[in-house]
Amino acid sequence: MIMTDIIRKKRNGETLSKEEIEFVIDGITNSSIPDYQITALLMAIYFKGMDDDETSVLTSGMMHSGDIVNLSNIVGFKVDKHSTGGVGDKISIPLAPLVASAGVTVPMVSGRGLGHTGGTLDKLESIPGMRTDLQIDEFINQLKRIGVAIMGQTKEMNPADKKLYALRDVTATVESIPLITASIMSKKLAEGIDGLVLDVKYGNGAFIKTPDDAKILAEKMVNIGKSMNKNVTAFLTDMNQPLGEKLGNALEIEESIDILKGKGPEDVKELVLQLASEMLILGKVASTNDEALKILKNKLNSGEALKKFETMIEAQGGNTKIIENYDLLPHTAYILQIHAEQNGYISEIDTFGIGNFIVHIGGGRKTINDKIDHSVGVQLFKKIGMKVERDDIIANIHINKIENGEDLEKMFRSFIKISKNPVTPPPLIKEILK
Repeated sequence: MIMTDIIRKKRNGETLSKEEIEFVIDGITNSSIPDYQITALLMAIYFKGMDDDETSVLTSGMMHSGDIVNLSNIVGFKVDKHSTGGVGDKISIPLAPLVASAGVTVPMVSGRGLGHTGGTLDKLESIPGMRTDLQIDEFINQLKRIGVAIMGQTKEMNPADKKLYALRDVTATVESIPLITASIMSKKLAEGIDGLVLDVKYGNGAFIKTPDDAKILAEKMVNIGKSMNKNVTAFLTDMNQPLGEKLGNALEIEESIDILKGKGPEDVKELVLQLASEMLILGKVASTNDEALKILKNKLNSGEALKKFETMIEAQGGNTKIIENYDLLPHTAYILQIHAEQNGYISEIDTFGIGNFIVHIGGGRKTINDKIDHSVGVQLFKKIGMKVERDDIIANIHINKIENGEDLEKMFRSFIKISKNPVTPPPLIKEILK
């Protein structure tokens, strides 16, 4: 087969055959197809899409491009959670140890920042010494010992997705339903899990902008899971404003620990508990949402969930002292305060803009090889619907270079709109699909 013919075919909106998709996956995996041709195909898919059969073949091909983790020797149900990505979305970090403390094994293979959204691995690597580059045997052994592990993809696991993930990030081809579906499901199904809870985000800070498109994506992923005999539940959640108050790698570790201590913002608490509850139900630890929530709150109140996180940090080489001393996490040299310029109510937040702002100050990647500054970020004190008065602090910007502070302040102000009339905040969870 000739790659240019495949690119041309998809560019013209035609359906790719199983053999053509498998040819592409093989070429990505063995590096016989150059990056510029892969990115041309990605852009063609972005504009022309893929039907359900194409998406299923792409998912299966990516899943089988490398090793599939065998967790059959681990007793009990193995359940994971995945988010389609958002600003301030640190949910996996407190959720994984919380669910594990309740008796469900949580094998989590996570990713790095993608476009304007942060990545779980980048956040965890804010912890001094923390390893996310576990090998598969290490991953399995840790799951057997403590019931939870979070790692990145190994070279042997789903290499096709690893290559595509990095290229999508830097070629503006992230927001494609078939590419998102194949990436998430191929990676998750290669983990050897029994069940999966999906957090499918929509809004101005998500890759999917509307609830209708989010529902289409959720249904596709649930159906692919069912076709492979996996129990999958999808939550549709709002990303028209950031999750929580602390946005940026090290700052989100702080907030994650706050949640495990029974503190932290209400929106993060709510989403952690609701997703964790469904994981307990899929894991057969609880039969109802009320029963699951009772178990989870007990694990938080008793300190068992926090202890499980400490055990996971220790197992992966991290400094557990950060749990009681946030000063051991990376911190910036400067904090720039953003004050309200008028009275009123927060009516709109440009979440996409804030995500890109964090990338701009060093908290994300503009190219594949960029290094991340784990210390930078934003602490957002005011959310949609909140009342503000002139000179109230809306946000703190954590930066290491103060020279362009005025420009950063002006830029950040453009992301927050204040109205004279009260505004009702959007509901966090819109719908649950099974």
